[in-house]
Amino acid sequence: MAYQSIEVRKLTPGIGAEISGVDLGKPLGNQQFQEVHDALMENLVIFFRDQKMSVEQHKEFGRRFGPLHVHPNAPIELPEHPEILVIKADEKSRHVAGEEWHTDVSCDVEPPMGSILYLTEVPPEGGGDTLFANMYRAYDTLSEPIKQLLQGLTALHDSSKAHYYRVKATDRDDIKFPNAEHPVVRTHPVTGKQSLYVNRGFTLRIPQLRKHESDALLEMLYRHIETPEFQCRFKWQPNSVAFWDNRCVQHHAMFDYFPHRRYGHRVTVCGDKPFLRKN
Repeated sequence: MAYQSIEVRKLTPGIGAEISGVDLGKPLGNQQFQEVHDALMENLVIFFRDQKMSVEQHKEFGRRFGPLHVHPNAPIELPEHPEILVIKADEKSRHVAGEEWHTDVSCDVEPPMGSILYLTEVPPEGGGDTLFANMYRAYDTLSEPIKQLLQGLTALHDSSKAHYYRVKATDRDDIKFPNAEHPVVRTHPVTGKQSLYVNRGFTLRIPQLRKHESDALLEMLYRHIETPEFQCRFKWQPNSVAFWDNRCVQHHAMFDYFPHRRYGHRVTVCGDKPFLRKN
């Protein structure tokens, strides 16, 4: 794809690209917004270096792609900005959110379209990378009999499986622990491609199957999803931004930098209810 207002450098042929020539602290013009959007659709996750954004500028960038999502059960650490999810770890942290492969808040009836993470502090000695995996490829590389089996199945997603925020969100009186049922294979509403939509972080079971059948099939899919050839790996620097499409990407945050500090803000763009359009 040709771009005129931005430069796009792919990390791998299948997923990930670094974008240059854009200042996210300033409003995007229509052409630049469209090209950033197109780069996201083409590469599934895009990265920006050396950005300076205030909280309001971060939110405004997210709003160009849709209304902003408020996490249903994470602590709100900036009360005047409930849309901001603070991402932090330091010498007191024993666990962090996102330590296993997942899609953000897939337990919502309408899960988020995308997430935009802006890190201002990163570990001084390396570590803290984020891995991203292409769920189009995860689906496409399955054998035809497995594809046919999955086409008729749904999965139950529940926030009870994500324990991290259950013990953290003690400052909210509107806390919710949603659950939802989604197709195991979903159709992307923009690209029309099909992708796997189950993840270790939130998926409980496949209701159409007996428990042992569901457990076995999900474990096979999880291990398949984690295939290294489906992935790219982003090495953070201060003031870097990652924007990933939750509808076709899973990610894994490496917690390999204890006791160092990692800090940033995330805004999340609302999405729509997953669906499967059969071919």
